[in-house]
Amino acid sequence: MSRLLENLLIFGRVLRRAGIDVHPGRLLDVIEALEQVNLGARDEVYYTCRTLLVHRREQIPIFDRAFAAFWRAQSAAAVRDGSRPDRSRPSAVEIEDVLAPEVLASDELASMADAGDEERRAQTRDGLKIWSDAGGLANKDFAAFTGDELAAARAALSRLVWNPGERRTRRWVRGRGSRIDLRRAIGESLRTGGDIVKLARRTRRVHPRPLVLLCDVSGSMERYTRMLLHFAHAITWRHRRVEAFLFSTQLTRVSRQLRLPRADDAVAAVSRLVPDWSGGTRIGGAVKQFHQRWGRRVLNGGPVVLLISDGWDRGDPAELAEQVARLQRSCHRLVWLNPLIGTADYAPLTRGLQAALPFVDDFLPARTLTNLVDLAAHLNALG
Repeated sequence: MSRLLENLLIFGRVLRRAGIDVHPGRLLDVIEALEQVNLGARDEVYYTCRTLLVHRREQIPIFDRAFAAFWRAQSAAAVRDGSRPDRSRPSAVEIEDVLAPEVLASDELASMADAGDEERRAQTRDGLKIWSDAGGLANKDFAAFTGDELAAARAALSRLVWNPGERRTRRWVRGRGSRIDLRRAIGESLRTGGDIVKLARRTRRVHPRPLVLLCDVSGSMERYTRMLLHFAHAITWRHRRVEAFLFSTQLTRVSRQLRLPRADDAVAAVSRLVPDWSGGTRIGGAVKQFHQRWGRRVLNGGPVVLLISDGWDRGDPAELAEQVARLQRSCHRLVWLNPLIGTADYAPLTRGLQAALPFVDDFLPARTLTNLVDLAAHLNALG
């Protein structure tokens, strides 16, 4: 095992103990990205790791403390070895001995539960099975897929489970809840001469939480569009309640077309339906159209919204921020999937993204099968 990989695995383990959900696939993305930066430049390494490993604003302080200790461990090892701290590869050090006590020292971090570890390991095992069946395509960029590789990836995606939790409705049903069902208790007491022998209880009815997909099919997304549409087809078939929309400069609903049995037929039907395929991008305007035409109907069930775009936008950044903020307030969770995260030299620096990201719950990569396996595990853990 290379020193870099060994150190990152320990770093990832400590981040998980500190409450940041770091999947093995994300660490592989970090390794690929670090090959493109100067490993002696703290800021370059910091922002590369943070972009790929941190997807919620509240996790940044935890990550900062962990990374500071991690970097000190590297510097200390360089001094012990008598080598320059900016050499091309970090040294092999006992990172966990240096890092874990400091990161976990505070009561806040120490109290974070590890109960989800076994569940995450099970999800990772399932993901590894899917990767192996896909013929070693786990970390290959979708933009480089051949036709045969696309078919293999599509088969792998069809086996992923998408379960973003349940939502409680206003309706009550009999169950083991805390609320007493007095009407039913009185009704049942008639069988015992009016004596209430057992208190009947009721609970809220629950439904699967809906998913809403808003996918960018503009010209800048062309390299990823076909694979991401196969992803949209797979998720539509595996989850009962999905609404899907495509946009470039206009918004088009494609939920019905994505329910066609064969993925190729669904993608062909969708491509014929969208008038501005591979056109310009106006994300804010498209989200505004979504609110005006579909928002009340589609967002009623407290869905998880997946906004899939590279963030290149010709519209007004202020409008984009306003519409994304409104979308975030209207849904259970807003996840922005960006296929450029993890590519060389990428940073979310466009004016539109800078304006919108404060209102996004999760900012995640979507350029490899590993990324989508991680996404499924992330959504399934939302509850």
